[in-house]
Amino acid sequence: MRTTKIFKEFFKSEKAGGIILIVCTIISLLITNSTFGENYQHIWHTNFAGHSIEHWINDGLMTIFFLLIGLELEREIYHGELSNIKDATLPIFAALGGMIVPAGLFLLLNFDTETKSGAGIPMATDIAFALGILSLLGKRVPIGLKIFLTALAVIDDLGAILIIAIFYTKTIVLSNLFLALSAFIILLICNKLKIKNLIIYIIGGITMWYFMLNSGVHATITGVLLAFTIPFGDGNPKTSSSILQNFLHKPVAYIILPLFALANTAIIINSNIEETLSQNYNIGIALGLIIGKPLGIFLFSLLALKMGICKLPNHVNLKSILGVGFLGGIGFTMSIFITLLAFENETIINNAKLMILLSSLVSGMLGYFILKYITSVH
Repeated sequence: MRTTKIFKEFFKSEKAGGIILIVCTIISLLITNSTFGENYQHIWHTNFAGHSIEHWINDGLMTIFFLLIGLELEREIYHGELSNIKDATLPIFAALGGMIVPAGLFLLLNFDTETKSGAGIPMATDIAFALGILSLLGKRVPIGLKIFLTALAVIDDLGAILIIAIFYTKTIVLSNLFLALSAFIILLICNKLKIKNLIIYIIGGITMWYFMLNSGVHATITGVLLAFTIPFGDGNPKTSSSILQNFLHKPVAYIILPLFALANTAIIINSNIEETLSQNYNIGIALGLIIGKPLGIFLFSLLALKMGICKLPNHVNLKSILGVGFLGGIGFTMSIFITLLAFENETIINNAKLMILLSSLVSGMLGYFILKYITSVH
């Protein structure tokens, strides 16, 4: 498959974004557990225009992150790895396995408890971190494996978005939801009329976001819906979709995700950490991300291959798929995001965030060393 310039730029931005996220997370943890911790947490809880700064980041700025995910998904469907059903089948199966098995392991430990709502936490993959780790292996990694991981993570994100929309919507205000969907339909009509002016779509997107925010459905879903209203055309760099996608890469990688990391990793590490990490919901998160992700991705990929409905990318073998499976266990951004929706108890949220960080670290290290060994042998 031809590797497009836009994919290379995307990969470079994700590589840099992953490194910045690691630095921001370390800084946030160090400050939170220092003498400045209380003041640092207070910054994120400061009220601005009726909501805390943390809320504006999570419900506002993260909508732009989801818009970029939607644009990436649109590109993959129309012009990329997912445009050919034969090529798309493997990452689709892999992503399904990477969602079903981790959720199953979590529910095995938390079924019929107040924390069962956290089943969506280990289902997510952080594309920035995963690609960032993969990039550390340099040119020894075949381009087919990079594209497979990208497609897998994009489908994974779509799954997480659907889970948020379906399972983490508590009360719905139908009038506001109707107005939000009306704005969406109007933008789709603009697309069909071949209106290319991005200002119209941005104004319509803000309107849709406002009503979605007040409908009970999580506002960030607006980002994905908006992405599919923006004209894609033939995918060339001058189309509205490509222009917006290229514009958003750097602000998302260098501003929005770092702010999300700083605001949401202000985690206090208490003295009884062993007791904290031994809670069933935390064991479920760890098992889901570290074991469930690679197991699900590998087994479902193997199943698809045995059924003869797809083939491995060039220069990629099943051992490589297993290595990528461990990188899929880097949950971070999406896992923390779902944690905020799944739980209301601040202690459980804090503890779950810590376990997500630890599990993502272990998964990332395992994936890196497995792939390093595999690529050095071949």
